[in-house]
Amino acid sequence: MATTPFSATSARSDVFIPCSSISRFIDFRSKHIASRLFFTRTSNSRRFRRSLSVKNVASDHKQQLQETVPDEGSLAPFTPDSASIASSIKYHAEFTPAFSPERFELHKAYFATAESVRDSLIINWNATYDYYDKMNVKQAYYLSMEFLQGRALLNAIGNLELTGAYAEALKKLGHDLENVARQEPDAALGNGGLGRLASCFLDSLATLDYPAWGYGLRYKYGLFKQTITKDGQEEVAENWLEMGNPWEIVRNDVSYPIKFYGKVVQGSDGKNHWIGGEDVIAVAHDVPIPGYKTKTTINLRLWSTKVPSQDFDLRAFNAGEHSKAYEAQTNAEKICYILYPGDESKEGKILRLKQQYTLCSASLQDIITRFEKRSGETVNWDQFPEKVAVQMNDTHPTLCIPELMRILIDVKGLAWNQAWDITKRTVAYTNHTVLPEALEKWSLELMESLLPRHVEIIKKIEEELIDTIVAEYGTDDLELLYNKLKNMRILDNFEFPASVVELFVKSQESSAAASVEKDADADSVKEVSDSIEEVEKSDEEAETTGSDDESEEEDTKKKPKLSLKPDPKQPKVVRMANLCVVGGHAVNGVAEIHSEIVKEEVFNDFYKLWPEKFQNKTNGVTPRRWIRFCNPDLSKIITKWTGNEDWVLNTEKLAELRKFADNEDLQTEWRAAKRSNKLKVVSLIKEKTGYIVSPDAMFDIQVKRIHEYKRQLLNILGIVYRYKKMKEMSAEERKEKFVPRVCIFGGKAFATYVQAKRIVKFITDVGATVNHDPEIGDLLKVVFVPDYNVSAAELLIPASELSQHISTAGMEASGTSNMKFAMNGCVLIGTLDGANVEIREEVGEDNFFLFGARAHEIAGLRKERAEGKFVPDPRFEEVKEYVRSGVFGSYNYDEMIGSLEGNEGFGRADYFLVGKDFPSYLECQEKVDEAYKDQKRWTKMAILNTAGSYKFSSDRTIHEYAKDIWNIAPVELP
Repeated sequence: MATTPFSATSARSDVFIPCSSISRFIDFRSKHIASRLFFTRTSNSRRFRRSLSVKNVASDHKQQLQETVPDEGSLAPFTPDSASIASSIKYHAEFTPAFSPERFELHKAYFATAESVRDSLIINWNATYDYYDKMNVKQAYYLSMEFLQGRALLNAIGNLELTGAYAEALKKLGHDLENVARQEPDAALGNGGLGRLASCFLDSLATLDYPAWGYGLRYKYGLFKQTITKDGQEEVAENWLEMGNPWEIVRNDVSYPIKFYGKVVQGSDGKNHWIGGEDVIAVAHDVPIPGYKTKTTINLRLWSTKVPSQDFDLRAFNAGEHSKAYEAQTNAEKICYILYPGDESKEGKILRLKQQYTLCSASLQDIITRFEKRSGETVNWDQFPEKVAVQMNDTHPTLCIPELMRILIDVKGLAWNQAWDITKRTVAYTNHTVLPEALEKWSLELMESLLPRHVEIIKKIEEELIDTIVAEYGTDDLELLYNKLKNMRILDNFEFPASVVELFVKSQESSAAASVEKDADADSVKEVSDSIEEVEKSDEEAETTGSDDESEEEDTKKKPKLSLKPDPKQPKVVRMANLCVVGGHAVNGVAEIHSEIVKEEVFNDFYKLWPEKFQNKTNGVTPRRWIRFCNPDLSKIITKWTGNEDWVLNTEKLAELRKFADNEDLQTEWRAAKRSNKLKVVSLIKEKTGYIVSPDAMFDIQVKRIHEYKRQLLNILGIVYRYKKMKEMSAEERKEKFVPRVCIFGGKAFATYVQAKRIVKFITDVGATVNHDPEIGDLLKVVFVPDYNVSAAELLIPASELSQHISTAGMEASGTSNMKFAMNGCVLIGTLDGANVEIREEVGEDNFFLFGARAHEIAGLRKERAEGKFVPDPRFEEVKEYVRSGVFGSYNYDEMIGSLEGNEGFGRADYFLVGKDFPSYLECQEKVDEAYKDQKRWTKMAILNTAGSYKFSSDRTIHEYAKDIWNIAPVELP
């Protein structure tokens, strides 16, 4: 089982490698050796800290270090200087080799630099969890299928306040810090906002000294690397791990068994035992997450999967059956190959479910192991929720609920009621979507095959839920009770318990009671249901044959038609979101409007039953990565005008910029910083696409996952309309009418999402036409930046002047890129959706370009469309015809345009209301042009956006989670 999470013996050996020979780079007698091994920060941080000595080398190295390392207890903190850092980098270049020794080139410099930073992180990391264990504090555990971290080097040295020292050290070694940092690939552990939010949360948890862990999977290839060709988006495997990962430490002694398939049998002890099946092992890989101006360094633990060596079939291999010999290992390893593997096939669905269960089972086993260790000889399981808070980031970790139940009951021997009480007090759920297809449903048949014991537990949870619903609503209004059961059940299209069927049958006094005995047992459920169906059919016949008067009379008397039989044409599924609500003590949305939709629509029945469970926690982003480090020019300006750097930790200080918004000196500095950032993006675009754009044009940016509801299609159709109008004008007219724009897109379409990939293709085709049109020149450019990721965002967001957040109202849970853009002095155009609503409130209505239908109107507008009452704006019809004319190439866009036409049908009828909002969008864009022509006005709007973004720090969000859901407190290291 697991040892102490950060024990000296479990640290990777390359933290310190003793060597008797004299290094050509390093004199081991140097006074700098201690600083290389023990980087801790001094009291120039925001709070005073005493030194905490920690042994970070294996005990068998202790004797060899006696002359260079002070005795434990006498280790003094200090700030490393550039000389000691250079010494450390050279040490790792030689003794932690990942490259040949002959040259000290950029890749080698990056790895050596990262490993030198990691040394300092390990010290603080070990100290952090050692202290948490000693104090036995309650800890939060954040489980997420995604952690979109971005590059770690600059963020880590920035949090350690060592950026200047590292830059100077590398300069001495012949390299530039920025060039070295660019060698780091983005960790391919996430896709979009869900994963970036998780990473922002870890940064805030560490910065605010909250005791916490992150748990995820270590994807070998991540999602995919996006390339843009003449055919649009193409996907190739991500290679982020090919050169190794200097930030992670493999914990080979921290591993747990994971089981799939098999069967459940009852043992002689009367307990259920899950036996047989397929067994794999989850192995921990730890990544340190440093806080800003604090020694607190928390952990992101990622799981990889393997099988024991004895599962390699040596006999088959020697017989020439090589694939068969390696089959078990392949099946285990592929669990952690790809983020969101395609699930169109049964095999894809199985793999996704395996991923989710691996995350839940390994993490919970790890959490429980350490809880038991802290508890000592006597474990009081009722104290588990007082020491552990588990947060499920979306529905992917839903299996935490039945898995925790399984461990507590089957492994630890607790009774059902006690285990269920513990589980409900421990687990909480964050909802991130109102899209029906994103509320996960798993095939019951597949889950019964893969996780048979968990299905037993889920069925029992469902039985208790049904009993609760019946007890709450009674049987006076059977139609109400039926609708509650139908909406709230965990198992959809599944047989009702016999007791419930009997309850409904007894109420059919005029018909069913005559043909069904009152005491129905489990074997007669089908008979009972058939009887109800016969009654329903007879009711229908009576309706069709009776007179109008008779029908009216019958309407007041007839019983509701309540079919309790499953539909054989529909699959039986497990509704994971319902299980999350039932099994957790808190359910939160991620923006005010989203949380209201969650309560009033998505989970309205649950909200009425358990209103105390539902909360709002508006998302936030870390101001360290998203202003302080990615936008140093703007950061210096903010610090100058607010008086100090307190705003990095207390973003409320950003509001002080409001009183200077009209100051000409500030505006001049602001525009200079924006232009500097735009020049960086000019270089990025030239490097990635070959296009040359003007830094004097407005930079209009929409970067996010490609999805129909995010409406990149609305944006590009607006650009097409703009281009068409330009072509119809003389050069003088178009120059007078339009502000020059560079319209930038970025984002990945999921590999099997055909319509999203069509939109990517269309954007690139429009760009190819517009960008080569000599009549238009720099007045309009359209650029799709390939393989959009965090590193690209860190360049694009600081350079943005207008950012588009134009999703169909009521469909975006929150969004976080809108917050990043506002923080960086960008003006937003958007709908009243997600966090846009709150951003507009904070920055001021005059500093946000609003258009489009409101969330409460959407259902009515779709109904209007279905009834054939929608009349499209002539400009919308005009732009569609222009696309069909072939001006953007020979590709057939009938399917894409067809999705915007018709009144009903899957993939048609403009479900996301592009046509409805199109005229409002065009008119709003005219206001954008008008505002941008007045640069003084525009700069004031940009300043007020940054000033009003203070609410959207992830620090604020984490404080709310800690207080309202997790019940944890900050723990400052001594």
